[in-house]
Amino acid sequence: MRLDEEHERGVGVEVVDDDCDAIVLRMPEQEDVGPFGFSVCELLGWHGVPFESSGGIGKDTADVIRIPSAAYAGRVPEWSADAVVDEALARRLIAQFPELTIESLQLFAEGWDNAVWLVNEQWAFRFPRRAIALPGVARELATLPLLAPLLPLPIPAPVFLGRPADGYPWPFFGSALLPGRETCDTALTDDARAEVAMQLGSFLRRLHAPELVHLVPRLPVDANRRGDMAERVPRTRAQLADLESLGIWRSPGSVRGLLDLAERLPPSEPVAVVHGDLHFRHILVDDRARVTGVIDWGDVCRADPAIDLQLVWSFLPPARRAAFLDAYGPVSDEQLLRARVVALSVNAALARYGQEEGMDAVAREALAGLERATVD
Repeated sequence: MRLDEEHERGVGVEVVDDDCDAIVLRMPEQEDVGPFGFSVCELLGWHGVPFESSGGIGKDTADVIRIPSAAYAGRVPEWSADAVVDEALARRLIAQFPELTIESLQLFAEGWDNAVWLVNEQWAFRFPRRAIALPGVARELATLPLLAPLLPLPIPAPVFLGRPADGYPWPFFGSALLPGRETCDTALTDDARAEVAMQLGSFLRRLHAPELVHLVPRLPVDANRRGDMAERVPRTRAQLADLESLGIWRSPGSVRGLLDLAERLPPSEPVAVVHGDLHFRHILVDDRARVTGVIDWGDVCRADPAIDLQLVWSFLPPARRAAFLDAYGPVSDEQLLRARVVALSVNAALARYGQEEGMDAVAREALAGLERATVD
Protein backbone atom coordinates (compact mmCIF):
# COMPACT_ATOMS: atom_id res chain seq x y z
CA MET A 1 0.00 0.00 0.00
CA ARG A 2 1.26 3.48 -0.81
CA LEU A 3 0.56 5.93 1.98
CA ASP A 4 0.15 8.80 -0.48
CA GLU A 5 -2.84 6.91 -1.91
CA GLU A 6 -4.41 6.56 1.55
CA HIS A 7 -3.66 9.95 3.05
CA GLU A 8 -7.24 11.13 3.25
CA ARG A 9 -8.27 8.42 5.66
CA GLY A 10 -4.91 8.36 7.43
CA VAL A 11 -2.90 5.39 8.57
CA GLY A 12 -5.56 4.44 11.06
CA VAL A 13 -3.57 3.80 14.23
CA GLU A 14 -3.52 6.55 16.87
CA VAL A 15 -1.16 6.55 19.83
CA VAL A 16 -3.17 7.60 22.87
CA ASP A 17 -1.56 9.39 25.78
CA ASP A 18 -2.24 7.32 28.86
CA ASP A 19 0.65 7.24 31.29
CA CYS A 20 4.31 6.30 31.54
CA ASP A 21 3.44 2.70 32.34
CA ALA A 22 2.08 1.74 28.94
CA ILE A 23 1.75 2.47 25.26
CA VAL A 24 -1.92 2.81 24.34
CA LEU A 25 -3.08 2.47 20.73
CA ARG A 26 -6.50 3.50 19.47
CA MET A 27 -7.44 1.40 16.48
CA PRO A 28 -9.40 2.28 13.32
CA GLU A 29 -13.17 2.05 13.41
CA GLN A 30 -13.47 -1.20 11.47
CA GLU A 31 -12.67 -4.17 13.68
CA ASP A 32 -9.26 -2.81 14.73
CA VAL A 33 -7.80 -3.66 11.30
CA GLY A 34 -5.07 -1.12 10.66
CA PRO A 35 -3.69 0.25 7.39
CA PHE A 36 -1.78 -2.97 6.72
CA GLY A 37 -5.02 -5.00 6.60
CA PHE A 38 -4.32 -7.07 9.71
CA SER A 39 -5.19 -6.81 13.37
CA VAL A 40 -2.61 -5.19 15.60
CA CYS A 41 -3.85 -7.56 18.29
CA GLU A 42 -2.83 -10.40 15.97
CA LEU A 43 0.54 -8.80 15.39
CA LEU A 44 1.23 -8.63 19.11
CA GLY A 45 -0.07 -12.13 19.71
CA TRP A 46 2.10 -13.60 16.96
CA HIS A 47 5.20 -12.43 18.75
CA GLY A 48 4.08 -13.21 22.28
CA VAL A 49 3.81 -9.61 23.48
CA PRO A 50 1.17 -9.50 26.25
CA PHE A 51 -1.46 -6.79 25.94
CA GLU A 52 -4.82 -5.71 27.26
CA SER A 53 -7.59 -4.76 24.84
CA SER A 54 -11.04 -3.29 25.30
CA GLY A 55 -12.29 -6.80 24.54
CA GLY A 56 -10.26 -8.30 27.39
CA ILE A 57 -6.72 -9.50 28.09
CA GLY A 58 -5.23 -10.84 24.86
CA LYS A 59 -8.54 -10.55 22.94
CA ASP A 60 -8.41 -10.04 19.19
CA THR A 61 -11.23 -7.50 18.92
CA ALA A 62 -10.55 -4.05 20.31
CA ASP A 63 -10.74 -0.36 19.61
CA VAL A 64 -8.15 0.38 22.32
CA ILE A 65 -5.04 -1.67 23.02
CA ARG A 66 -2.82 -1.14 26.08
CA ILE A 67 0.68 -2.64 26.09
CA PRO A 68 2.22 -2.40 29.60
CA SER A 69 5.79 -1.06 29.53
CA ALA A 70 6.97 -4.13 31.39
CA ALA A 71 5.70 -6.25 28.51
CA TYR A 72 8.15 -4.82 26.02
CA ALA A 73 10.91 -3.15 28.04
CA GLY A 74 13.78 -5.54 28.49
CA ARG A 75 12.13 -8.44 26.66
CA VAL A 76 15.37 -9.01 24.77
CA PRO A 77 18.94 -8.08 25.67
CA GLU A 78 19.56 -4.49 24.59
CA TRP A 79 20.12 -4.47 20.82
CA SER A 80 19.74 -8.19 20.01
CA ALA A 81 17.49 -8.75 16.98
CA ASP A 82 14.26 -10.72 17.21
CA ALA A 83 13.95 -10.84 13.44
CA VAL A 84 16.69 -10.59 10.81
CA VAL A 85 15.95 -9.36 7.28
CA ASP A 86 18.58 -10.51 4.81
CA GLU A 87 18.72 -9.51 1.16
CA ALA A 88 16.55 -12.36 -0.07
CA LEU A 89 13.81 -11.64 2.49
CA ALA A 90 14.00 -7.88 1.90
CA ARG A 91 13.55 -8.49 -1.82
CA ARG A 92 10.49 -10.70 -1.26
CA LEU A 93 8.89 -8.25 1.17
CA ILE A 94 9.44 -5.21 -1.04
CA ALA A 95 7.88 -7.16 -3.91
CA GLN A 96 4.55 -6.25 -2.26
CA PHE A 97 4.84 -3.04 -4.30
CA PRO A 98 4.60 -4.01 -7.99
CA GLU A 99 5.03 -0.40 -9.05
CA LEU A 100 8.56 -0.51 -7.63
CA THR A 101 10.99 -2.43 -9.83
CA ILE A 102 14.06 -3.40 -7.80
CA GLU A 103 17.12 -2.53 -9.83
CA SER A 104 19.50 -2.40 -6.87
CA LEU A 105 19.18 -3.42 -3.22
CA GLN A 106 21.69 -3.00 -0.43
CA LEU A 107 21.79 -2.97 3.35
CA PHE A 108 22.09 0.73 4.11
CA ALA A 109 22.10 0.95 7.90
CA GLU A 110 21.35 -1.08 10.99
CA GLY A 111 20.57 0.11 14.48
CA TRP A 112 19.11 -1.25 17.69
CA ASP A 113 15.51 -1.28 16.51
CA ASN A 114 15.55 -1.24 12.71
CA ALA A 115 17.44 -2.38 9.63
CA VAL A 116 17.31 -0.15 6.55
CA TRP A 117 17.50 -1.55 3.03
CA LEU A 118 18.08 0.87 0.16
CA VAL A 119 16.17 0.30 -3.09
CA ASN A 120 17.43 1.83 -6.33
CA GLU A 121 19.46 4.33 -4.29
CA GLN A 122 16.18 6.18 -3.82
CA TRP A 123 13.90 4.46 -1.29
CA ALA A 124 14.84 3.56 2.28
CA PHE A 125 12.82 0.65 3.67
CA ARG A 126 12.90 0.26 7.44
CA PHE A 127 12.30 -3.17 8.94
CA PRO A 128 11.87 -3.50 12.72
CA ARG A 129 14.42 -5.87 14.26
CA ARG A 130 12.87 -6.12 17.74
CA ALA A 131 9.39 -6.49 19.20
CA ILE A 132 10.11 -3.52 21.45
CA ALA A 133 10.13 -1.30 18.34
CA LEU A 134 6.51 -2.01 17.37
CA PRO A 135 4.87 0.82 19.36
CA GLY A 136 7.46 3.16 17.85
CA VAL A 137 6.51 2.09 14.33
CA ALA A 138 2.89 2.98 15.11
CA ARG A 139 3.98 6.37 16.45
CA GLU A 140 6.07 7.12 13.37
CA LEU A 141 3.29 6.21 10.97
CA ALA A 142 0.83 8.38 12.86
CA THR A 143 3.12 11.34 13.46
CA LEU A 144 5.73 11.79 10.73
CA PRO A 145 3.30 12.73 7.92
CA LEU A 146 1.96 15.50 10.15
CA LEU A 147 5.32 16.79 11.35
CA ALA A 148 7.18 16.73 8.03
CA PRO A 149 5.60 19.86 6.48
CA LEU A 150 5.93 21.81 9.75
CA LEU A 151 9.65 21.44 10.38
CA PRO A 152 12.57 23.34 8.80
CA LEU A 153 14.73 20.23 8.25
CA PRO A 154 13.81 17.05 6.36
CA ILE A 155 12.47 14.05 8.26
CA PRO A 156 11.32 10.69 6.86
CA ALA A 157 7.81 10.68 5.39
CA PRO A 158 6.41 7.13 5.00
CA VAL A 159 5.21 6.36 1.46
CA PHE A 160 5.11 2.56 1.20
CA LEU A 161 3.38 0.54 3.92
CA GLY A 162 4.32 -3.13 3.99
CA ARG A 163 2.50 -6.07 5.57
CA PRO A 164 3.92 -9.10 7.40
CA ALA A 165 4.79 -11.89 4.94
CA ASP A 166 7.21 -14.75 4.24
CA GLY A 167 7.74 -15.44 7.93
CA TYR A 168 8.49 -11.80 8.77
CA PRO A 169 5.85 -10.95 11.42
CA TRP A 170 5.74 -7.14 11.44
CA PRO A 171 4.76 -4.11 9.38
CA PHE A 172 7.47 -2.08 7.70
CA PHE A 173 7.59 1.10 5.67
CA GLY A 174 9.54 2.83 2.94
CA SER A 175 10.29 6.51 2.51
CA ALA A 176 12.39 8.62 0.19
CA LEU A 177 16.08 8.37 1.03
CA LEU A 178 17.39 11.40 2.87
CA PRO A 179 20.91 12.27 1.68
CA GLY A 180 23.91 12.68 3.95
CA ARG A 181 25.82 10.63 6.49
CA GLU A 182 25.55 10.12 10.23
CA THR A 183 27.59 12.74 12.01
CA CYS A 184 29.88 10.09 13.49
CA ASP A 185 30.91 9.11 9.96
CA THR A 186 32.15 12.59 9.10
CA ALA A 187 35.20 14.44 10.35
CA LEU A 188 33.43 17.46 11.81
CA THR A 189 35.63 20.28 13.04
CA ASP A 190 34.55 22.41 15.98
CA ASP A 191 33.41 25.09 13.52
CA ALA A 192 31.38 22.51 11.61
CA ARG A 193 29.77 21.26 14.83
CA ALA A 194 28.77 24.82 15.66
CA GLU A 195 27.22 25.19 12.19
CA VAL A 196 25.27 21.98 12.64
CA ALA A 197 24.21 23.14 16.10
CA MET A 198 22.72 26.37 14.80
CA GLN A 199 20.59 24.44 12.31
CA LEU A 200 19.47 21.97 14.97
CA GLY A 201 18.71 24.80 17.38
CA SER A 202 16.25 26.32 14.92
CA PHE A 203 14.81 22.90 14.15
CA LEU A 204 14.22 22.05 17.81
CA ARG A 205 12.80 25.48 18.56
CA ARG A 206 10.08 24.72 16.01
CA LEU A 207 9.59 21.09 17.10
CA HIS A 208 9.27 22.12 20.74
CA ALA A 209 6.88 24.99 20.04
CA PRO A 210 3.78 24.69 22.27
CA GLU A 211 1.36 24.80 19.34
CA LEU A 212 2.73 21.58 17.85
CA VAL A 213 1.40 19.60 20.81
CA HIS A 214 -2.09 20.34 19.53
CA LEU A 215 -1.31 19.61 15.87
CA VAL A 216 -0.18 15.99 16.17
CA PRO A 217 -1.99 12.91 17.50
CA ARG A 218 -1.90 12.40 21.23
CA LEU A 219 1.47 10.97 22.13
CA PRO A 220 2.71 8.98 25.14
CA VAL A 221 4.36 10.97 27.89
CA ASP A 222 8.14 10.54 28.06
CA ALA A 223 8.00 7.08 26.51
CA ASN A 224 11.45 6.04 27.78
CA ARG A 225 11.30 8.08 31.01
CA ARG A 226 14.43 9.97 30.04
CA GLY A 227 13.22 13.16 31.69
CA ASP A 228 12.34 11.37 34.95
CA MET A 229 15.49 11.79 37.01
CA ALA A 230 14.27 9.35 39.67
CA GLU A 231 14.46 6.71 36.93
CA ARG A 232 17.22 8.08 34.71
CA VAL A 233 19.88 8.87 37.33
CA PRO A 234 20.10 5.33 38.78
CA ARG A 235 20.14 3.94 35.26
CA THR A 236 22.95 6.30 34.30
CA ARG A 237 24.99 5.31 37.34
CA ALA A 238 24.61 1.66 36.34
CA GLN A 239 25.57 2.39 32.73
CA LEU A 240 28.70 4.28 33.75
CA ALA A 241 29.68 1.57 36.21
CA ASP A 242 29.23 -0.96 33.44
CA LEU A 243 31.58 0.97 31.15
CA GLU A 244 34.17 1.13 33.89
CA SER A 245 33.93 -2.58 34.69
CA LEU A 246 34.45 -3.38 31.00
CA GLY A 247 37.46 -1.07 30.80
CA ILE A 248 35.77 1.15 28.20
CA TRP A 249 35.59 4.46 30.05
CA ARG A 250 35.86 5.80 33.59
CA SER A 251 33.90 8.86 34.58
CA PRO A 252 35.60 11.63 36.58
CA GLY A 253 34.63 12.13 40.21
CA SER A 254 32.64 15.26 39.38
CA VAL A 255 29.96 13.15 37.70
CA ARG A 256 28.92 11.67 41.04
CA GLY A 257 27.94 15.05 42.43
CA LEU A 258 26.19 16.01 39.20
CA LEU A 259 24.03 12.88 39.34
CA ASP A 260 23.27 13.37 43.03
CA LEU A 261 22.07 16.89 42.28
CA ALA A 262 19.94 15.78 39.33
CA GLU A 263 18.29 13.01 41.34
CA ARG A 264 16.73 15.65 43.58
CA LEU A 265 15.00 17.44 40.71
CA PRO A 266 11.19 17.45 40.76
CA PRO A 267 9.25 15.63 38.03
CA SER A 268 9.54 17.30 34.64
CA GLU A 269 6.63 18.72 32.67
CA PRO A 270 5.68 17.11 29.32
CA VAL A 271 5.17 20.43 27.57
CA ALA A 272 6.50 19.70 24.07
CA VAL A 273 6.67 17.22 21.22
CA VAL A 274 10.18 15.77 21.34
CA HIS A 275 12.15 13.46 19.07
CA GLY A 276 12.95 11.39 22.15
CA ASP A 277 16.20 9.80 20.95
CA LEU A 278 18.13 12.62 19.32
CA HIS A 279 21.81 11.74 19.19
CA PHE A 280 24.66 11.80 16.71
CA ARG A 281 23.49 8.74 14.74
CA HIS A 282 20.11 10.29 14.05
CA ILE A 283 21.43 13.48 12.47
CA LEU A 284 22.48 13.39 8.81
CA VAL A 285 24.89 15.96 7.37
CA ASP A 286 26.61 16.62 4.05
CA ASP A 287 30.22 17.54 3.40
CA ARG A 288 29.47 21.23 4.02
CA ALA A 289 28.05 20.65 7.51
CA ARG A 290 24.51 21.18 6.32
CA VAL A 291 21.93 19.05 8.11
CA THR A 292 20.15 16.93 5.49
CA GLY A 293 17.83 14.99 7.76
CA VAL A 294 16.74 14.04 11.27
CA ILE A 295 15.84 10.35 11.35
CA ASP A 296 14.60 7.48 13.58
CA TRP A 297 11.51 8.90 15.28
CA GLY A 298 10.34 5.75 17.02
CA ASP A 299 10.58 7.42 20.44
CA VAL A 300 8.65 10.58 19.55
CA CYS A 301 6.55 11.60 22.53
CA ARG A 302 5.46 14.47 24.76
CA ALA A 303 8.10 15.36 27.31
CA ASP A 304 10.42 18.00 28.68
CA PRO A 305 12.45 19.49 25.79
CA ALA A 306 15.56 18.71 27.85
CA ILE A 307 15.47 15.17 26.43
CA ASP A 308 16.46 16.48 23.00
CA LEU A 309 18.80 19.13 24.38
CA GLN A 310 21.35 16.50 25.45
CA LEU A 311 23.15 17.50 22.23
CA VAL A 312 24.24 20.71 23.96
CA TRP A 313 26.48 18.61 26.21
CA SER A 314 27.47 15.64 24.10
CA PHE A 315 27.75 16.94 20.54
CA LEU A 316 29.20 20.41 21.03
CA PRO A 317 32.58 21.48 22.36
CA PRO A 318 32.00 23.59 25.49
CA ALA A 319 33.02 26.83 23.78
CA ARG A 320 30.38 26.32 21.05
CA ARG A 321 27.33 25.62 23.23
CA ALA A 322 26.25 29.24 23.08
CA ALA A 323 25.69 28.99 19.31
CA PHE A 324 23.08 26.30 19.82
CA LEU A 325 21.34 28.12 22.66
CA ASP A 326 21.26 31.37 20.65
CA ALA A 327 19.43 29.57 17.85
CA TYR A 328 17.17 27.61 20.18
CA GLY A 329 16.14 30.14 22.80
CA PRO A 330 15.96 30.25 26.61
CA VAL A 331 16.73 27.09 28.57
CA SER A 332 16.52 26.85 32.35
CA ASP A 333 19.35 25.57 34.54
CA GLU A 334 17.10 22.68 35.56
CA GLN A 335 16.59 21.69 31.94
CA LEU A 336 20.31 21.86 31.26
CA LEU A 337 20.97 19.55 34.18
CA ARG A 338 18.37 17.05 32.94
CA ALA A 339 19.87 17.26 29.46
CA ARG A 340 23.33 16.58 30.86
CA VAL A 341 22.19 13.39 32.57
CA VAL A 342 20.49 12.24 29.37
CA ALA A 343 23.73 12.97 27.49
CA LEU A 344 25.69 10.74 29.86
CA SER A 345 23.10 7.98 29.68
CA VAL A 346 22.64 7.94 25.91
CA ASN A 347 26.34 8.12 25.12
CA ALA A 348 27.18 5.46 27.68
CA ALA A 349 24.76 3.12 25.93
CA LEU A 350 26.16 4.00 22.51
CA ALA A 351 29.76 3.60 23.68
CA ARG A 352 29.12 0.05 24.81
CA TYR A 353 27.10 -0.74 21.69
CA GLY A 354 29.81 0.58 19.39
CA GLN A 355 32.53 -1.23 21.30
CA GLU A 356 30.79 -4.61 21.38
CA GLU A 357 29.55 -4.45 17.80
CA GLY A 358 32.88 -3.33 16.36
CA MET A 359 31.45 0.00 15.17
CA ASP A 360 34.54 2.13 15.72
CA ALA A 361 33.04 5.43 14.58
CA VAL A 362 30.06 5.03 16.90
CA ALA A 363 32.24 4.09 19.88
CA ARG A 364 34.66 6.93 19.18
CA GLU A 365 31.95 9.61 18.94
CA ALA A 366 30.10 8.28 22.00
CA LEU A 367 33.26 8.35 24.12
CA ALA A 368 34.03 11.86 22.90
CA GLY A 369 30.48 12.81 23.80
CA LEU A 370 30.97 11.48 27.33
CA GLU A 371 34.15 13.50 27.68
CA ARG A 372 32.41 16.66 26.46
CA ALA A 373 29.44 16.12 28.79
CA THR A 374 31.72 16.08 31.85
CA VAL A 375 33.12 19.55 31.07
CA ASP A 376 31.24 22.55 32.49
